[in-house]
Amino acid sequence: MNTDHSAEIGIIGGSGLYEMEGFEAQGEVAIETPFGKPSDAFIVGRFGERSVAFLPRHGRGHRLLPSELNFRANIWAMKSLGVKWILSVSAVGSLKEQYAPTDMVTPDQFIDRTFGRKGTFFGDGIAAHVGFAHPVCKHVRRILGEACRKSGAVIHEGGTYVCMEGPQFSTLAESNLYRSWGADLIGMTNLQEAKLAREAEICYATLAMVTDYDCWHQGHDAVTVDQVVAVLQKNASMARAILKAAVEQFPLPRDCECESALKFAIMTAPNLIPEAAKRDLAPIIGRYLK
Repeated sequence: MNTDHSAEIGIIGGSGLYEMEGFEAQGEVAIETPFGKPSDAFIVGRFGERSVAFLPRHGRGHRLLPSELNFRANIWAMKSLGVKWILSVSAVGSLKEQYAPTDMVTPDQFIDRTFGRKGTFFGDGIAAHVGFAHPVCKHVRRILGEACRKSGAVIHEGGTYVCMEGPQFSTLAESNLYRSWGADLIGMTNLQEAKLAREAEICYATLAMVTDYDCWHQGHDAVTVDQVVAVLQKNASMARAILKAAVEQFPLPRDCECESALKFAIMTAPNLIPEAAKRDLAPIIGRYLK
């Protein structure tokens, strides 16, 4: 692993988000993890006094499906770089009329509709159960909302994000089911990131960019890739402005539940934890094994 770079703030999103005005790239860092390779090399640099690491979630050129993402490698690598806060930027569909395409949302809840994904660092001889009632960091979510207002974006704070497997979009029956649950947004990526960030004791929040109304909406009864991409391109400059305004507000307090999520979560007796687990999870559990 290249250890020449470190970062306080991690940003996960589309390729090109690191082209923020004021960001000084210092290099690329390719990280090998015990869980395999992350989505791509990290772009590491500085924004003012803050050190930042960018990761294109789907790889540069958008090569990876949501189900193919190595979430564990992505978050482990962030932790190994020293990241304390993650800003996750992603496209979502709207399940309610008031969330219109190009609006921004900072959800505070998730519903899991994925299957077969790796959403924990634990197992193989070490058991742990973190609290996840409040799955995003209140401090990071707050500054994303403030950054949206400063940048002139239409912002909705709070809401429930349904994380589906994909890569297909919802059926009409599924879309109506999620609406009947009172859910607000639908996407394919952020839940596993939030779970793993909590296990890694990293503060995490999502900036959700609404690209479409999913298929429930009369007049929007089919979601197409060209529609999504067109809105994403329109939102790209706004997303960069929001991230710039958010990064300027760091550092943030670490008095949240994220910072010590593992304090009472590891159930396995220290003397029974396999040496391989101690080695592989050292960046995550090392502070509790001293």
